[in-house]
Amino acid sequence: MKRIREFVCVYSFGAAAYCLVEILFRGFTHWSMGLTGGAALLGLYCVNNRFRRRPILSRCFMGCLLITALELCVGLVVNKALHWQVWDYSGLPLNLYGQICPRFSLCWFLLSIPGCGLCRLLQKQFGAPNGRASAGKNAL
Repeated sequence: MKRIREFVCVYSFGAAAYCLVEILFRGFTHWSMGLTGGAALLGLYCVNNRFRRRPILSRCFMGCLLITALELCVGLVVNKALHWQVWDYSGLPLNLYGQICPRFSLCWFLLSIPGCGLCRLLQKQFGAPNGRASAGKNAL
């Protein structure tokens, strides 16, 4: 039960934080971005825990890959299948289906740097020694 509470809190924090960042930079957000932001932080939280002995840039690169993959999956559903037009990168170089592009992958990498620090703080908040999540190696 503690593990479920931990993951729900991390997910909720990620959802709220991502919406706030998007409102600050774009002036608006969409509820699907809250869901995506929650999943992104929870994924980064698990990556940060599982690979905690790796250098931070390595964990940030893994976070970047995870968030970019998540962005592609969500984009194919909300933008292509449902036609909600939440975002469109088709005008940016080297985009894939207008849903992901290197520019935003770089943003996800850079945001993963403070994100890894945030994950460590959250892991400590949940009583894990040395910033290690209570879920251990079996996290997601």
